[in-house]
Amino acid sequence: MTPIADILAAAEPSDTGFRAAIPADWMQGRTAYGGLSAALALQAALDCEPDLPPLRSAQVAFIGPLAGEVTVTATKLRRGRNAAFLQSDVTSEAGLGLRATFVFMAELPSVIVHDEARRGPIAPPAPNAELYTGPEGFFTGNFNFWDSKADLGPAEWLRWARLRGREGLHPMVELMAIGDGLPPGAFKLAAQRQTPLSSLNWQINFLTPEPATQDGWWLLHARADTAHHGYSSQRMSIWNAAGEPVAEAMQGVAIFG
Repeated sequence: MTPIADILAAAEPSDTGFRAAIPADWMQGRTAYGGLSAALALQAALDCEPDLPPLRSAQVAFIGPLAGEVTVTATKLRRGRNAAFLQSDVTSEAGLGLRATFVFMAELPSVIVHDEARRGPIAPPAPNAELYTGPEGFFTGNFNFWDSKADLGPAEWLRWARLRGREGLHPMVELMAIGDGLPPGAFKLAAQRQTPLSSLNWQINFLTPEPATQDGWWLLHARADTAHHGYSSQRMSIWNAAGEPVAEAMQGVAIFG
């Protein structure tokens, strides 16, 4: 296990971001786990511009593989009175691997109050629950998971997850790192055929300016709405331990077979 805070502490700062090394235990095949790459991109954005308002949205494009030494750069696109747009790129020897646009926005007074977001459907694991930790040398070894055995659809996941090493992280960096922790929903359809899949993009909207939970647990949900012609679209959600909605997302996934 390599805490993300250790990766950031060992990073070499630059004028526009930093250089960091992707440890082997954060790899997912030939590329770094997407949540880690997105978390590094967000940290560079946070470092780029002082006194940012809360993060509200992120658009992440998984362009190519990332491994070994990576360069993370951030650029301010625009900052107005209420909102700031920043772009981060993560590159390695193979070229550009990830590009993200982050939207930070201050809370505004409003007469509109509306909330029909779904609440978390299952309680977090008990202290004595049997947890799953992935094998050493693979990115899932940095997480604890708990599966409630809920009745789910054929292309759907619902699991509690937490980072094993989460101390010292900005709350939104932690969420970016954990928010992509489930396999794609279409993986269930492809598992018997051992068909490889790869995330193409990730649009995530944060529903609270200050996410918080208990014991690091976040409930993750992913369900593929469609999967055909080598492409799947899925919807994703994150809840905290109190069942409060924290983020809603969508993701496009390539199916190679």
